[in-house]
Amino acid sequence: MEHYDNRGTPEAFARSVSAFDLLTATLSGQTAGAWTHAELEEHLRAAGRALMRQLLQDHLDLRAIREEEHLRACPDLRVTGPDGHTRPWRERGHERWLSTVFGHVRVGRVAHRGPGVSNVHPADVLLSLPAGRHSMGLRRLAVTEAVRGSFDQALAAVGRQCGTVVGKRRLEELVVEAATDIDGFYRASIPLPCSRDMPLVIQADGKGVVMRPEGLRKATRRKAAQAAAQGRRGRLAPGEKPNRKRMATIACLFDTRPAPRRPHDVIGPPEGRSGHRTRRPRPKAENKWLTASLVKTPEQVIAEAFDQAQARDPHHMRDWIVLVDGARHQLDVIQTEAARRHAKIHVLIDFVHVTEYVWDAAHAFHKPGSREAEVFTADRITAILAGHAARVADELLALADQAHLAASRREAVITCHRYLTGHLEQLHYDTALDKGWPIATGAIEGACRHLIADRLDITGARWGLHGAEAVLKLRAVTSNGDLDDYWAFHTAREHERLYPNPDQAIFRLTA
Repeated sequence: MEHYDNRGTPEAFARSVSAFDLLTATLSGQTAGAWTHAELEEHLRAAGRALMRQLLQDHLDLRAIREEEHLRACPDLRVTGPDGHTRPWRERGHERWLSTVFGHVRVGRVAHRGPGVSNVHPADVLLSLPAGRHSMGLRRLAVTEAVRGSFDQALAAVGRQCGTVVGKRRLEELVVEAATDIDGFYRASIPLPCSRDMPLVIQADGKGVVMRPEGLRKATRRKAAQAAAQGRRGRLAPGEKPNRKRMATIACLFDTRPAPRRPHDVIGPPEGRSGHRTRRPRPKAENKWLTASLVKTPEQVIAEAFDQAQARDPHHMRDWIVLVDGARHQLDVIQTEAARRHAKIHVLIDFVHVTEYVWDAAHAFHKPGSREAEVFTADRITAILAGHAARVADELLALADQAHLAASRREAVITCHRYLTGHLEQLHYDTALDKGWPIATGAIEGACRHLIADRLDITGARWGLHGAEAVLKLRAVTSNGDLDDYWAFHTAREHERLYPNPDQAIFRLTA
């Protein structure tokens, strides 16, 4: 549509001017002079939102008037719809409501009609109006609040800022719709380049989310039905939620600057540090990127992390370090994905995970909480950090034989031995410390806590699959610092889906 001049603008905004004059008159009156600053803020909040709504309404009314004037001045203009058919007839007086961050407004426009075809509204294209009633600004606000707290809290926050413009169920639907372009956004994004001297770290983990029955996977739903048929147990263990969770897979990728260390920089002696040696700092994550999903398989989520790694280092010139907790299936998936991309990776088991096995073995020999247990554990952990995991595993079995441990206590030693010997290829901590690589999965543990525990695992939450997936992915986008860029991308994709023909916004002369 062609641009118009500004004739008639003062008259078009007469109601906005009147509302502003009324506001200034109120503030300059004696009644307002007795208000506290809190009462002034509250009045301005409500009156200011009403004024902004009136300004928006007046502007939309002005555009509708100008559209009709333009069509009267150009009676031969015809509009061609996205289907390629011309709409020869015009019908004025069409209106639709739009819920915005300022309140409800009415959008007037001209409908262009034709036999056997749907109406076309060029004004809708110029305004890029959404398919539903709620504006993109209101949707953005709903997303911002919904990923921060519960849907009830989000609804209350939207109501405080915008008035009654959306219901709870529709707010949940808006959040689901807002997440539709996240995968496409990251496929189209180009990561910032990074020095080849900085290692690239990949981490992955899983965490359960309490779901409504229809959101569970088939196997879990079947077990839940069987448990219900057998009768409910009198009492569950603390934190136990049997057959109520669906596992989400979370993957994390980040760059880090090498920070060489020694074993004693990681684990201090039981008697404490002397202070004669300065403790070297650990490597820190930079440019962290998260992805998570309840719907996708672990293979798909880990593949997304490798896609991001490939984008950051397409020629595999950097060290790729993969930190995991030792789950065999996870290791197999990672090795398969790396082989598919011909990428050389260095796999390390989370060091904190290894120490838990060593502590369990130590408690087979010494009383939990005793100094002897601390010394025993510190010596073995230091040896593992120095690259002697196989020796430590054999020593534990030899000590168990010498101590003639009972079978119940010996089991912890056997478990630790089996774990260490079964993951020797992933326990090269001496190499990792020398090259300055991270050896713990703190980043992914923090991501699980932030993405899921802080929002999806709040008290009383039971999720549907689509809502949980949308909130999880939007929280990941927000944590990545990409929400602004994503929203611009999502808004553009929404416009393309609703108005696929760019010529629909133009009045074209037809014979």
